[in-house]
Amino acid sequence: MRKLLFAHAAALAVTMAGPAVAADMPLRAATPFAERFNWTGCYLGGHLGGGFARKDITDPVQLVQDSFGAGPTTGITTVSPSPTGVVIGGQIGCDYQFAPSWVVGIEGSASGSTMKGSTIVGLPLGSPDTALVQAKTDFLTSVTARLGYAFDNVLVYAKGGVALAADRYDVTGSFVGTPFGFEGLENRIGWTAGGGVDWAFSRHWSASIEYDYYGFGHRNALMFDSTNVLAGIVDVKQSIQVVKVGLNFHVWGPGW
Repeated sequence: MRKLLFAHAAALAVTMAGPAVAADMPLRAATPFAERFNWTGCYLGGHLGGGFARKDITDPVQLVQDSFGAGPTTGITTVSPSPTGVVIGGQIGCDYQFAPSWVVGIEGSASGSTMKGSTIVGLPLGSPDTALVQAKTDFLTSVTARLGYAFDNVLVYAKGGVALAADRYDVTGSFVGTPFGFEGLENRIGWTAGGGVDWAFSRHWSASIEYDYYGFGHRNALMFDSTNVLAGIVDVKQSIQVVKVGLNFHVWGPGW
């Protein structure tokens, strides 16, 4: 009987001491929340997309007819090739996040382009002669500032700055039996504005989608026919729109 009472007393003591012993044990640290992504740092990446250009060219008819001495050409003719194509290139930039979700930065971007378009225009003084007018953008580059708002690892941003386009124009055909081939090359400075969304899917990598508008205004382009040794000027007004996706590798961020 004594042994049975002793066993019950011991079991009761252990049961009562349990909570106290547990209270004295160190608490296991709670699992911390995932650290918020910080956009402060620099990045380097590439992009791929498509572009559409509007180029109003005035006056290829006068260029041909007056160069051959058939003018003066009366009236003004403006043609509008609509180049389309692929853009591919790279970008490099740096961002700074503050207050606490705003992001400012600067970016340099360069793209090779296959954007090309053409149209045919009649030459009234050599009827039924025509000229093939072609326009191509070979290269686009820009330096822009950007301002964005970060939703943790998603950044919504707008950007704007200065841009440069490398363009080529060709006016080819035959006038009263004489073949001609006018060519013009130019590098044109303008402006760009756009915006996009950047998604950081890991500590160092982000993917983006972006729209950019490029405005280059009016400018004269010198056209030269090396075969017939003829030269003239056309006026070109142009704008370009680009949609592209990008992939960036981020470095030099906080704690890296």
